[in-house]
Parts: sequence; structure tokens; C-alpha cells
Amino acid sequence: MSHLGRLAFILFTILRFGLDELALSGLRGRWMRRLVRVLTVGRRLDSPRGARLRQALEQLGPIFVKFGQVLSTRRDLLPVDVADELALLQDRVPPFPGADAVALVEQAFGRPLAAVFASFDTVPVASASIAQVHFATLLDGREVAVKVLRPGMLSVIETDLTLLHTLARWVEHWSADGRRLRPREVVAEFDNYLHDELDLVREAANAAQLRRNMQDLQLVMVPEMVWDLCTPGVIVMERMHGVPISQIERLRAAGVDIPRLARDGVTIFFTQVFRDGFFHADMHPGNIQVSLAPDTFGRYIALDFGIIGTLTEVDKDYLAQNFIAFFRRDYKRVAELHLESGWVPPATRVDALEAAIRAVCEPHFDRPLREISLGTVLLRLFQISRRFNVEIQPQLVLLQKTLLNVEGLGRQLDPELDLWATAKPFLERWMSEQVGWRGLWLRLKQEAPRYSQLLPALPRLAVQRLQSPAGTSDALLAALLVEQRRTNRLLQGLIWAGLGFVLGAAAVRLWPWLV
Repeated sequence: MSHLGRLAFILFTILRFGLDELALSGLRGRWMRRLVRVLTVGRRLDSPRGARLRQALEQLGPIFVKFGQVLSTRRDLLPVDVADELALLQDRVPPFPGADAVALVEQAFGRPLAAVFASFDTVPVASASIAQVHFATLLDGREVAVKVLRPGMLSVIETDLTLLHTLARWVEHWSADGRRLRPREVVAEFDNYLHDELDLVREAANAAQLRRNMQDLQLVMVPEMVWDLCTPGVIVMERMHGVPISQIERLRAAGVDIPRLARDGVTIFFTQVFRDGFFHADMHPGNIQVSLAPDTFGRYIALDFGIIGTLTEVDKDYLAQNFIAFFRRDYKRVAELHLESGWVPPATRVDALEAAIRAVCEPHFDRPLREISLGTVLLRLFQISRRFNVEIQPQLVLLQKTLLNVEGLGRQLDPELDLWATAKPFLERWMSEQVGWRGLWLRLKQEAPRYSQLLPALPRLAVQRLQSPAGTSDALLAALLVEQRRTNRLLQGLIWAGLGFVLGAAAVRLWPWLV
């Protein structure tokens, strides 16, 4: 019954704000208009369509607000008036009262506000779907930002997520095509990330990890957490001073190199994904600022770390190979990678998949970013995936969403930005580090502690095996042999590498006497 009640509320909200006029214009008869008028008492359509869409999403709750935030970055797919209104969802969701925020802070810390802060601004500086932020000053004079979780959020989100899980089960049961999309796994992934966002301590830990990862890049700043004042419902962090990245004219007037800023954004994204496997997965403009301070001029400022994506080494390697194959227009390799990863059935013909991928991607190369609609490309690829029974990978859903955010942001900053040309050198360098000498040396250093313990023990393990009764310790012997073969391969690689280096050096020395 709760599901039916929520479905009824969603339908009522759609009709109440006239969203049916946007989607079903010209498809209804006079009787339908009369029915809608009866069902939606007080229905008014005098507000602009963008404002009505934004208000409806706010009314429907945080999950729908998140959806609007993603849409707001895709100005190439939306009318200007709709995109402008959805952009307000990024940090201007209606706030809850400041008195409630004060009560939540005092409850979290178990002491009066004056015992923690010298000053606390009860008017929030930003209000989003999950929490809102207040500026404050600690007793020692440090300026901080205080993030407070919205009251009653858990019950609201649980209701919507339960409904989504039910809908996913229905889709899998009734639709063969829906089963291929693995909706239950996708919803489960979304469920995990939303619950992670409700634990602000987890967000603080995400920020700390991202701050360490990005420290040597010198392109992005992440606020430092005040760990003594971090709880599941309230966290306190260093206050950052910057200009929202959406205020492009203000940044340009201050002397910021906008095209370089766009390229830096691509570099930051691909560094987080392919070097660290740990990336900010909520990169809409409301969460990004730019520093104008003299010592950090032009650097990004990242905010809101509730949603973080992670990738395994296998995921990173697979994605990097796919990207590079696309950059080189090696569509056969892309098709082979789909087969190797199990994304398509083993019986799929490589040449047929290659031809289909080429037909989608080839028309979009050699164009500036402003002329490429990634939405169109994804739509065509979806049609191909249906034809070849490609399975959607739930662990990559966040990455796909973030890539859309990055593309939308780059489109706003520099319409001439070539996303692929900017990313290609980075990915080729990353692959070189993985499969070249630097990658070999790095892995040897990582494995050194393990082999330093294993190698001296090999004689003892061999004697134990010889002294044991026949038929015992077979698993131990098998593991020992595997490790020994692995060690031999590494040692042979080192020997051949050293021999190649010596021969190369000798050739360089002897060359003047040989010519």
C-alpha cells in the first residue's frame, strides 16, 4: 500500500505541475484534460515550464533532485530556460530552518553551540538535496563550513528506494530486454551510494582520501576535515574561498584562463579514474569552485564528497584499453575487448560488432566538443547493445554519470574543447606506465616484501614436502610451484632487462669505432 501511495503521489505531482503538458502535448483528448483538472485541484500552469519542472522535482524528494542535478549539466540536450531552472537544484534547494540546524548541531556534539563556535551563521550558504551548509568560526579563530544532514532524510529515501527495487524486479520479470540491463543490480548500486551519502563521516573520509590523492597534482584543492567535530549527522571542514565555476564571466574578468581550466578539469577526472581508481562522482557545477587567491590562482576547489566512485585494477585496465582503441579508431579491438570481458555472448561475431561500433563512432571524430552530442552517441550505442545483447555493468554506472558531468562542464567552459584530444596523451602515458619498464619496476617494488619472506623459506618448504607422507600437502606443493614459477619469470625478466641495458650501453660506446 505504501508503494501505491507513493506512486499516486508521483502521478499527482506530475499532473499538479503540468509536466504531462511537456511530455504528452497533443496526445490527449478533451476528456483527458477534464479528468486531469478534476484530479489536480488548484492546478496552475502560469509559471514557466522550467520552474514547474524544478518545483516538481523538489516536491518529489532527494532522489528526483539528484536526477535534476545531472540533467542541469546537459545544456546541449535541454532548452535554455529548463537548464537554467534545473541549475538551481545544485545548491539552492529550499533550506530547512536555521533553528533546526542549530538544534541538530548541538545534539550531535552534546554541548551548546557557544561551546564549540565563536560564531555560527544560521542562514545556510548552500542547501542541497541531502544536507545544507552553514559558515562558522571556531573558538580558535579558524573559519569553517558546517554541513548538517537534513532531518528525516532516511525514511524519505528508504521509501523511494523500496519502490525502485520493486519496479526493478517487475522489469526483470516481465521484460527480456530489461533483464539485460540488470536493473536490480543498478538500483542496488544506487542504493549503496545514497546510503553512503547519508553518513557524513564517510563523506569526510572520502574527502581526506581525495585530498591526499590530489595533493601532488596541484590542480585541485580539497578542504581539510576537523575530525574532532565530525559525526554521522554533522561534519566541520575548512572553509574554502572561491568563485562558483558556473560564473564564467566573473572568472574571465578576474584573469582566469578558461580554456586551460577546461583542460585541467579533464586531467583531474582522468587522473582520479585511471591513476587512483577513486573519483569524485558528483561533479556538477554546484560542487566546484575556482580559487582566485594569489598562491592558488586558477585551481579547482572540490566540494561535497558524499558520492565517490571506485574502480578495480581490472576495471581501469579494461577502460583504458577501450579509450585508447577508440582514440585510434581501432574498432576491432573494441569489439574484441567486449568479448574478452564477457560483456557480449561468446558466439558474437567480432566483425559484425566492429562494423556496428564503427558506424556509431566514426561520424563523431575530428569535431570540436560543441558539435558532438554524447547523448546521441550513447543512444546509438544502446541500440547496438540491444542488438548484440551487451550486458550493462552496474559498477560503471557512476563512471558513466560522471563522464556526462565532465562533458557538460567542459561544454560550458570551452565549447571548442576537444575532450578526446585532451585525454588521449594522458591515457597513453598511463598505459605506458602500466606495461612498460616503469610499471614493471613499480610492481617489483610492491612485491618485494612478499618475496623477501618467501624466497628464504623455499628450501624449508621443499624439505617439509619431501618428509611428508605421500598424498598430503598437495595444495601446499601446488601453491609453492606457482610461486616458484612466478618468481622465475620475474627474475628472468630482470636478467633480460639488465642484459638489454648492458648491450645497449656497449653499443653506444662502441658505435664511434664501428662507423
